[in-house]
Amino acid sequence: MSLCWIMAAGVAAPILSRLLRGAIPGVVLLLLAGVLLGPFALDWAGTGGGVDLLSELGLGMLFLLAGYELDPRLLGGRSGRVAWLTWLVGLAFALALVTFAASDADFTARIAVAIALTSTALGTLLPIVKHDGLLDKPLGRAVLAHGAVGELGPVVAMSVLLTSRSVGGAIVVLALFAIATGVIGFVPQRMLDRVPAFGRMLDKAGGGSDQLPVRGVLLLLLVLMMVAEVFDLDVVLGAFAAGLILRRLIAAGHPEVESSLETIGFGMLIPVFFVVSGMGIDIHAVAADPLLWVLLVVIILVARGLPVLLSERFVPHGANLTSGRERAELALYAATGLPIIVAVTQVATGAGLLRAELASTLVAAGATTVLLFPFLARLLQGSRPSR
Repeated sequence: MSLCWIMAAGVAAPILSRLLRGAIPGVVLLLLAGVLLGPFALDWAGTGGGVDLLSELGLGMLFLLAGYELDPRLLGGRSGRVAWLTWLVGLAFALALVTFAASDADFTARIAVAIALTSTALGTLLPIVKHDGLLDKPLGRAVLAHGAVGELGPVVAMSVLLTSRSVGGAIVVLALFAIATGVIGFVPQRMLDRVPAFGRMLDKAGGGSDQLPVRGVLLLLLVLMMVAEVFDLDVVLGAFAAGLILRRLIAAGHPEVESSLETIGFGMLIPVFFVVSGMGIDIHAVAADPLLWVLLVVIILVARGLPVLLSERFVPHGANLTSGRERAELALYAATGLPIIVAVTQVATGAGLLRAELASTLVAAGATTVLLFPFLARLLQGSRPSR
């Protein structure tokens, strides 16, 4: 029954979003549906009966696709280095703001909140940027650069800083995980390069009831999530690494796999993840302290958007935006974050670092950025495109 209600929400969300001409993104509607269906409202759905497992797979699929969409070239070069520096400055700024607001909180808890406040929802922004025709323009390329760092940076920071190990020990474990990931990615790449019969078999078994490439990708996802779990890292990192490997493998000649994975991910698993995440939001706790909700939205804009705005204005990297309006649009896009906020709050609450009430307000603030910031960026464009 829970899964039936969750999938009903998954069907209703895109329909309602289109009826509203995209004024409310589908991902926000999924979260709102989760709030409505969850234990803090109607209590029509729960996480038992395997729903929590589907949600975990949805989280993995979301970050696999995010890793797949990430062009590694965006992380290098002068613009990439500036984007990394900007994100680190924003993280330090967010930590300072959180420390000022809650100096008595545990340091690891403050780090968790700071990481959540400085993420960028590149996967959520890509359809918006594509729809607005910005992808091949300087603004679109700047959004991709800062979005790539704003997605990968928090994922790595979660694995290094939100752990019971020392920072040095966490870095060693992360390096070992990177080596293991490289070995796991090397094997199928080598088989595709050196064993032509393997590629032909994938082509022949790629459709119908076999779907061998898709099964192989799902195995890759689960193996790397398992390896991350064995290394006591967050499974998000394993899923992200699987996406990076997948990008290289698909470049080797199987682009049709992307469409199949989007069907599986966005058709079922990812909507389940967002609805279940919404079910964990205590709407009463959010409503009880609306000032904190608004304050977190403002802090996200200041901690993530302001450094991006200033770096684009004052730090030359060869592709700086010259228009103040475009720089403001970039800052709003860069401050749009939700999936990583959800992931960080789940990790932090599971580790006992965050109270459930604060986690609920953080997720609500993240949903507000997805709802508000792209809309404001479109207003700066001068006209809102019709859907």
